[in-house]
Amino acid sequence: MSELLSSLRFLTPKPLRPDDPLFIFLPGMDGTGQLLKRQLDGLSQHFDIRCLSIPATDLSDWEHLTASVVTLIQKEQRQRPIYLCGESFGGCLALRVAAAAPELFDRLVLINSATAFSRLPWMRLASSAAKFLPSPLYTLSASGLIPFLIAWDRVESSDRIDLLNAMQSVESHSATWRLNLLRQFDLLQLPLSTLMIPTLIITGAKDRLLPSMTEGQRLVGCLPKAQVTVLENSGHACLLEKEVNLYEILSQQGFLTCRWQELGEELSS
Repeated sequence: MSELLSSLRFLTPKPLRPDDPLFIFLPGMDGTGQLLKRQLDGLSQHFDIRCLSIPATDLSDWEHLTASVVTLIQKEQRQRPIYLCGESFGGCLALRVAAAAPELFDRLVLINSATAFSRLPWMRLASSAAKFLPSPLYTLSASGLIPFLIAWDRVESSDRIDLLNAMQSVESHSATWRLNLLRQFDLLQLPLSTLMIPTLIITGAKDRLLPSMTEGQRLVGCLPKAQVTVLENSGHACLLEKEVNLYEILSQQGFLTCRWQELGEELSS
């Protein structure tokens, strides 16, 4: 297990708040854990935040990733509410982690989860072709994906640059490996019908990469205590959008544990 943990770690992007609920963010394909930054100021007023960082060269399989994340979270637990939030690739990982250790979590948040990837023929074809791209061509191709990942006018230029840098930081063989993990992911193999964690599914209506709205409804049918909210103008990487405030969404959807919901209402009044 020590070897597993040496390849993954939690970033602490804000000062520690050990008495507050723990918010665990599992990132998308880039794995950097750096792309939550636009949401940090809001979340950090009410949560102790950890962002999973997956090394650019990491080739862990689903089992190793899941076991590593569970162990990292157990080290941070301290008898407090734990929110597990996964975006895109991280949504798949969050479902596996929640299924492996449901007793750890009070809330589960899935944002444009990539759980539909394996059912999309063109995505499977693209992931198969990616392994033949030399590293320089892979790096160049990452920039061509940006228009599919974001609603352009809703993401500031500095955030677009950060997104591109995060994508290009992943080595081509690691990116291919993660695409293959998505190809292997099978929602129906997880015991989701017994997963009684309140779950909020956030979907972007203008996601051009994945059918997130359709998949959101599918996930609601699989998870007994799930609800869905649609961001009508948002793309796939919606957490980078200047109009999106994740903490406000959690509050508006009644998705905070009672004490923190009351505090959020007091602060907003």
